Amino acid sequence: MLRIAHISDTHITGGEAYKSYAYDLIVNEINRGSFDFVIHTGDITNQGLREEYERASYELKKIQKPLIVLPGNHDVRNVGYELFEELIGPRNGVFEFKDGVVIWVDSTIPDLSDGRIGGRKFRWLKERLEEHSDRRFKIVAAHHHLVPLPNTGRERNVLFNAGDVLDLLIRHDVALYTCGHKHVPNVYRVEDLIVDNAGCTSCRKTRRGDVNSYNIITLHDDGRIGVKIRRVTGDEARKEHRPIRPKIFVPSGRRLLRIVQMSESNVSDRIYFRRRVLENAIRMINHLKPDLVVHNGDVVDMGIERYYEKAIGFYRRVKGRKLVVPGHNDITYLGHDLFTEYFGEPREVEMGNFLVIPVVSAQYETPIGVVGRMGQKKLAEKLKENEDKFKIVVLHHNIVPIPRSRELGFLEDGGDVLHVLTKGGADLVLTGHGGNAFGVKVEDTPIVNAGSVSWELHRNPFGNSFNVIDIYRDMIVVFEVQATWGSGRLLGIWKVKRP
Repeated sequence: MLRIAHISDTHITGGEAYKSYAYDLIVNEINRGSFDFVIHTGDITNQGLREEYERASYELKKIQKPLIVLPGNHDVRNVGYELFEELIGPRNGVFEFKDGVVIWVDSTIPDLSDGRIGGRKFRWLKERLEEHSDRRFKIVAAHHHLVPLPNTGRERNVLFNAGDVLDLLIRHDVALYTCGHKHVPNVYRVEDLIVDNAGCTSCRKTRRGDVNSYNIITLHDDGRIGVKIRRVTGDEARKEHRPIRPKIFVPSGRRLLRIVQMSESNVSDRIYFRRRVLENAIRMINHLKPDLVVHNGDVVDMGIERYYEKAIGFYRRVKGRKLVVPGHNDITYLGHDLFTEYFGEPREVEMGNFLVIPVVSAQYETPIGVVGRMGQKKLAEKLKENEDKFKIVVLHHNIVPIPRSRELGFLEDGGDVLHVLTKGGADLVLTGHGGNAFGVKVEDTPIVNAGSVSWELHRNPFGNSFNVIDIYRDMIVVFEVQATWGSGRLLGIWKVKRP
């Protein structure tokens, strides 16, 4: 067994932002504890000034354990990244321990709060993961958060290429991603990856009236990973994850429900709209005989009547039950009224023990979406009222970051919405923003994003596509189908509770 203390966001300064007594309390507790090493995930200083770095260097020496330190966005202000290397250490590196390795990487952008692990750093991280592929526990540490977090206000400052990083970590069987930045302690399981966010160790800026804290990570000999959030008040919250074994499943019993999921058809008279591809996709969808066809928004390229007239002509050819939610393109110009005129108000679909819940996240004239606090409350109530049903939530905006897409926090309350969905027991979430197909399971909730079905300006190397989702008694299987040739690839397969 190995124990790691994870601290973050100390914000050491001579001003009132720094709570020295909280820092000393936590450091003394770490020094007395049986920790093998300590990880500090950045924002050591408050403004990246020399006087702050000099004090931080002194304060960090109080930690009497092996220490890994990496920079945060506050540390690289005022060209502080040079002071970091002078007074603290390397901004990227590798720390090896028995059965494992910690690879830390600088995710900061000078003078911005946003983060990025791009270009050469991304390739460097990939090479280090490949180099240490035999290690049982692979840990990656960076400052910025990887998935949206609850109780942080407006979602922003996520890694610009968070989807690529998330995909890289999952593909390389990384066990743990440690980070800070948002001053909120949180632990999520994403597939077999634990995403461990530390709160702030000694800064006054806590969220929702919380107190200072640090995380205790335990790596067990049998592969289990435990994370305990320990606050200075003595309160604790624990979470433990046992690795998924096996990782490939075989569905049992007959198929209970088939859903075809598409998005971003963007019907228009522009050259980027691929009419023949959409027509071909509709023929394939009808041949598959789904129980429900879901369109996750951006039906048209712009909200004008001419485009809606074209779009309804296409979608009348789709046989069977349909559920369409609006995307941000759909409600531009007169689109808010035209959408309901042509496609109707999105309404719940009930099929036996399955309940499909539409959520409208699109806003006027902006790609940024929002569910809103009232919308979150209504969604939480709906999930609770239907605990005995298999609940499928449908919305336009992606909740988890999508590979090959610049992540800007497109759902501005994505952290709170993700919390509502995972805590409320949503059994499946379908989204459609970002132009690329992707699927991951966060906690016990699979989240599947559809790529563009017929728009040339997409981000999917597989091409225009739609998803086929088959739900069995104990499993969800998702295939992505190429909209031109009909070839398919497995997007995800997850065990679920019995519908």
